[in-house]
Amino acid sequence: MSELASESCDTGAYSPEWLSLREPADAAARAPQLLEPLREFLPDDEEVVIRDLGCGTGSLGRWLAARLPGTQHWILHDHDTALLAHARAGLPRTALDGSPVDVVTEQRDVTALRAPDLDGTSLVTASALLDLLTKDEVTALAGAIVGAGCAALLMLSVDGRVELSPADPLDDEIAAAFNAHQRRITGGRRLLGPAALDVAATAFGRLGATVLRAESAWRLGPDQAELQRQWLRGWVGAAVEQVPDLLPAADVYLQRRLEMAQSHELHAVIHHGDLLVLPPSLEVAA
Repeated sequence: MSELASESCDTGAYSPEWLSLREPADAAARAPQLLEPLREFLPDDEEVVIRDLGCGTGSLGRWLAARLPGTQHWILHDHDTALLAHARAGLPRTALDGSPVDVVTEQRDVTALRAPDLDGTSLVTASALLDLLTKDEVTALAGAIVGAGCAALLMLSVDGRVELSPADPLDDEIAAAFNAHQRRITGGRRLLGPAALDVAATAFGRLGATVLRAESAWRLGPDQAELQRQWLRGWVGAAVEQVPDLLPAADVYLQRRLEMAQSHELHAVIHHGDLLVLPPSLEVAA
């Protein structure tokens, strides 16, 4: 049986091992230019309360906490208790200026959050989350954030574009099938996938919030062969799950690409986008 036929495309997608492997690429991709307007919004004379939705192992918190000044209180949300424990242990305990950072966890459904749940929150963060939500869920989340008057930093949402070098004739077909998989119906929910950034920006904009958008692409060079290989397996596996007729061509394609990664011949750019959302009362210079 082929590798693609024998594995679910979701196997290990949220495992600590995969999240740890991708963390350096995530950190390198995040848009640092969004931090200055965020710092200008956050209070400098009181504790900043930050809720990280779908925190995973806490990679966004590890990246962000040490880049923001002032006393910080992080509330980490995830459905997985093991990931919550990992994230809580891994966040830094000091901010950019040496102020203390403390961390608590909450196991809950982040799609059920509403404005009263965010009372007292300064900032809502999330990483690689929006594309896993539905249009109604993103709209409700936007309403909760704007209703609570807090900011949001929503990072690393896929936008559907992938560039592989050297190119292969099957690249576009695999990408199209993967993007269709990202927009699939699961559990009665139609996921947004690559449309998430546009849907979220529109939802926040309609509520009068200021929305700043930035590119945050993974740029995987030959020195990141193991991440390339794991990403390729998931990318092609999802494409085949969505379009089974791609087998066996996709199996041959995957083996070819894996060999290129192993030989340090492959370059990959996987495009994502970041959003910074500031409450309607705040004006940001262009």
